[in-house]
Amino acid sequence: MKAASLSEIKKALKNVSPEEIMAFCLRMAKHKKENKELLTYLLFEQEDEKSYMEHIKSAMDEMMQEMQLIRLYQAKKSIRKLLRETNKYIRYSGQKETEVALLLHFCVLLKNSGLTLRQSSVLSNLYQRQIVKIGKAMEKLHEDLRFDYQEELEDVSVYR
Repeated sequence: MKAASLSEIKKALKNVSPEEIMAFCLRMAKHKKENKELLTYLLFEQEDEKSYMEHIKSAMDEMMQEMQLIRLYQAKKSIRKLLRETNKYIRYSGQKETEVALLLHFCVLLKNSGLTLRQSSVLSNLYQRQIVKIGKAMEKLHEDLRFDYQEELEDVSVYR
């Protein structure tokens, strides 16, 4: 089965009653955890982006504390998992400020993890890609926000 394009779906939704749309949303939420998480964000957390970011940052802190950073292989897997989760929450928000704040927090966590990033080219490259990604997202922010985040970016740009 081929999925319809977004424009086709948008046109079709114009002809559907609000009750049917609600039923569609609930049905989609039952099938996939990400759909339910996105719906939760849209309904309950979208209004207060600051508390959403703080909640995600604390969840990231907990994940980093639970990680087993003893072996480099396990550390790489755990860090990639943390980055996947972070990117998922960034996608839910869709705001560049949230993206910059969460990626900066990820880089700070990685920098303070005790791992020597230069030991592993994989971790070093992952870290550098996030720095570049933050820089690109910062270009789309307002000047005042960009200035605030620029100092943090400079702090995390230099690593061991």
